[in-house]
Amino acid sequence: MPTWQVVLLGLLEGLTEFIPVSSTGHVLLAGHFLGFQSPGKTFEVLIQLGAILAILSVYAGRLLDLAMALPNDARSRRFVGGILLAFLPAAVIGALGHSFIKSVLFETPVLICVMLILGGIVLLVVDRLPLRPVYHDVMDYPMSLAFKIGLCQCLAMIPGVSRSGSTIVGAMLFGADKRSAAEFSFFLAMPTMAGAFAYDLYKNRALLNTDEVASIALGFAVAFVSGVFVVKYLLGFVSRHGYALFGWWRIIVGGVALGALLVLGQPVAAGAG
Repeated sequence: MPTWQVVLLGLLEGLTEFIPVSSTGHVLLAGHFLGFQSPGKTFEVLIQLGAILAILSVYAGRLLDLAMALPNDARSRRFVGGILLAFLPAAVIGALGHSFIKSVLFETPVLICVMLILGGIVLLVVDRLPLRPVYHDVMDYPMSLAFKIGLCQCLAMIPGVSRSGSTIVGAMLFGADKRSAAEFSFFLAMPTMAGAFAYDLYKNRALLNTDEVASIALGFAVAFVSGVFVVKYLLGFVSRHGYALFGWWRIIVGGVALGALLVLGQPVAAGAG
């Protein structure tokens, strides 16, 4: 795989993982049109390690404070319990449906385009709803709200839906404000992405070779740098501007990609004879 393609896909992963536009959808579509073939779509999943490290590095201080407060602070224990509870539905469905997700859903670019467009419309509608937030601090989310957000995250098993998009929209519809919804999505990303990374690495370890590992390492390094930038500035952006920009972006990308699929059809994979 050419270095520039690795860098491009890593950049797409880092820039889109934590915003509601579907990083997986962007990376899969880019790989599709570049003719890039990753055995078992392992590259696309494993470069998420960079995004995981990005959010861990930005939130390191807060995570340490949270860990130290757990023994004596019921509020902190409830928050951590809520994150773990929210993670559970996706963990179960992801493990049970892993083969179908990777072999069917990940290999259907038209589905990804449609989900990008539909998700964009949902974001535009929700962003304009006269919602009256009840929760403004992720530490105050009740367990029931956390579980509902976790159920919403399961929709992101369909590439193009967006893990962050489904959790943010779900949180807002259930009473959270825009900023805390995004922040809860950040925290929920940690176990979710780490679990997906570890499970996919285990399932596809036999497919990895020296070249594949080198590409994954470079891709996750680029994803890390770009992911740090997004995590640092996203909360302030959505507090001021909401999610409409991301909705329009999804619609444009999904529409252009769908048009290209209809015109160009299936590209020939690089190196195919």
